[in-house]
Amino acid sequence: MSKIKSRTRAQESSGAIERMYIAMRHLFNRGFYKPMGVSGETLRESLLQLRPEIYGSVAEQKLELNGLVYILDRLPMGIEQCRYINLTSEEGYKHSSFQVIVPPKRRRNCYRIDSEQMNIEITRGRSDIYDILTHLTFLFIESHKIADNVFIEESGQTIRDWQKLEEAVKKKKLTQPEREIALSHAASIVGRTFEECLAAHKVFATKENPERFLKIVYWMGKIALEEIIDANKRTITFSPVLRERLGHHIHGEIWANNIKRVLKEHNLLQRPLHIISANMHSVMNSLFASAVLKKEFSSQKNDYDVYEMLSQPESSLLRGKVKAFAEKNGMISIDDTSGTNIDVQIFDTAKIDFEKINFTFDAQVEKDNMPVLFVMDYAFGEQAYETIDELLKPYKSKGDKPTFLNVESVSIMGKAGILEGGKGDLMIPNAHIFEGTADNYPFKNELCAADFEGNGLKVFEGTMISVLGTSLQNKDILKFFYDSTWNVIGLEMEGAHYQKAIQSASRIRKSISEDVKVRYAYYASDNPLETGSTLASGGLGITGVKPTYLITRKILEQILNCQEANQ
Repeated sequence: MSKIKSRTRAQESSGAIERMYIAMRHLFNRGFYKPMGVSGETLRESLLQLRPEIYGSVAEQKLELNGLVYILDRLPMGIEQCRYINLTSEEGYKHSSFQVIVPPKRRRNCYRIDSEQMNIEITRGRSDIYDILTHLTFLFIESHKIADNVFIEESGQTIRDWQKLEEAVKKKKLTQPEREIALSHAASIVGRTFEECLAAHKVFATKENPERFLKIVYWMGKIALEEIIDANKRTITFSPVLRERLGHHIHGEIWANNIKRVLKEHNLLQRPLHIISANMHSVMNSLFASAVLKKEFSSQKNDYDVYEMLSQPESSLLRGKVKAFAEKNGMISIDDTSGTNIDVQIFDTAKIDFEKINFTFDAQVEKDNMPVLFVMDYAFGEQAYETIDELLKPYKSKGDKPTFLNVESVSIMGKAGILEGGKGDLMIPNAHIFEGTADNYPFKNELCAADFEGNGLKVFEGTMISVLGTSLQNKDILKFFYDSTWNVIGLEMEGAHYQKAIQSASRIRKSISEDVKVRYAYYASDNPLETGSTLASGGLGITGVKPTYLITRKILEQILNCQEANQ
């Protein structure tokens, strides 16, 4: 009898992830592949073996509705109708008459070339490609479930439910009874209850396209049926320019040089610089909202209520007031034109009147030594390395010697999946592990759990794992990390990439000081170990407001070496 132990589910899942990434790199180098053909078989089989939490019932015969909502929020509208999907670099389509399509939950420019083709611009590195190919693989698997449910192989015909759905989709407008009849047929096709389909219909509906759910089901099934009946396979291609450019930091270099040029124009290039990776509102609001919205702050129980109010869609006027005040008091906004989709805000603290805001600062510090806050929007996966690596290089303009940046700290705030606790709780890492490799990055975090205690949120300290893609994680892998001696508290996509860039710049290239301080803090967007708490279950909403502003304030307190003025 063999003494060799069978592989655990975690080991099988880890192997499936590795195979997916090797396959995706191979297909990229090849230049094209057919997702539902032989060339896409490895991706399909690995995804079905992996059964990621976000994709729910992908391995079952019924359609996975929550996973479908999740991926279509991150892919261009209408992609389910396209047989040809072309991944390109930034190749000038923005100067054409093609309408730009930007997915609601992922900033990438897409262009519908014709009725059959969608072009998707890749400007954020390999992680963007992995993300898209994983979502498309899921979409195509789900589409074939529909086709298998409606196609009668013996007769070569489709079932009555499909014919009735097709009739409904071709109508310009549906009455309520007609809609409910169509949803009843759709429920039979997708293997879900009428109630589940009704709920999905409401989620997918838009003002311009109220019957979007029915159309998505129809087009997914239609294209898959054509693959089965006519062998008319869908094809994904990678443009030659994309294959040539990828990995050369082209967009990151343009982005970093644009920023350094602005810093030089405002005589900020050699001032103490504090880099903060965050969103485009929490630092600005933390510094200036209290000075602008005195009435609102005095009428609320605590500051977080005002920040929640500011985050509401109907508060655009109030947000505009805060931004206008910030721009008069040292804030410089730099909208991205490089293709990285990373906007930037620069705060010159020498121009801030600290008597009017919630923070104090040592008045004895000379203006030339006042800190400059550099806030960059969230990077995506490997893009974090590309952008920070380029940013930390010396700036060289024509005819001048290289100017080294005086970077004193790098602070990273982000959302992450938590392995113990719930949405909104905090994770303070002391190391990053890069999934699928032996790479690990221990560091001294200037933030600690004690900084956040007493605020009604759970705080966990330990190791964060930087994953190749959040959409590929399943409970077996995560439980292994949670139970192992790695002491993993959560997972995200950028930490190891940020730290790799910081360490190479400070310890090897010597382009910034070895004494640069680092701060990492994450708040939980989901708990992938809990059923119903994955990313596919919905966003954080106002749950994310308190941890966002709590982390932002603690970062600002350390940078400004102060406590809030009203504490």
